[in-house]
Amino acid sequence: MFSLVFVTDLPPIGMGLVIALLVISLGIHEAAHGWVALKCGDTTARDLGRITLNPLPHIDLFMTIVLPAICIMAGVPIFGGAKPVPVNYFNLRRPMRDMALVAIAGPFSNFLLGVFFCLCWKLLVQDFGIWEAQALGPQVLLNAFYFNLVLAAFNLLPIPPLDGSRVMTWLLPSGLREAYVSLERFGLLLVVGLLFLVPGVLGLVRSTVDLMARSIETIVTLGGAW
Repeated sequence: MFSLVFVTDLPPIGMGLVIALLVISLGIHEAAHGWVALKCGDTTARDLGRITLNPLPHIDLFMTIVLPAICIMAGVPIFGGAKPVPVNYFNLRRPMRDMALVAIAGPFSNFLLGVFFCLCWKLLVQDFGIWEAQALGPQVLLNAFYFNLVLAAFNLLPIPPLDGSRVMTWLLPSGLREAYVSLERFGLLLVVGLLFLVPGVLGLVRSTVDLMARSIETIVTLGGAW
């Protein structure tokens, strides 16, 4: 799983909290993949101890720690990822469909985390008045809300090897699948190249984030009305 996150101007302790929540969110994303794979018949992730909310088994030294640290020092958007959860395609009961379900579970978990962080902000700032909106805590929650939506939107892009490409593979006619899947060997280079060289890609991510944010705000507002 890859991520692209823009962190607002925060003091070091706030940025540290945001990064910690990002790592936890990456772990939950990967655990969601493994849990759905288990429900679809593949025990690989469970056997390797990857269906866990503990972020440590999901950390990749370079993608989770070194690369984001370089981005922070360079003052650019944080780019990184977690260690992908292995899935045995041939253990799945309906492999093509189930791979799509496994893939969509990761972004969906980030959407739910977005709901959680938005609800926390609403309760602590608007409903109970425990924090002022400009205090450090609410700003960390807003960043956590935002970056989870970025994670969801970014990973839904149909660019191999992002999660959206697994769904696209299922939807494509059989004659196009092999050529499409073969693009995955270019991996990170393909993702970075399309992201920064094709102007519309970042715009699509932002539009999807905005749509998700409005949806979550509606959900949280309606929940409060109940």
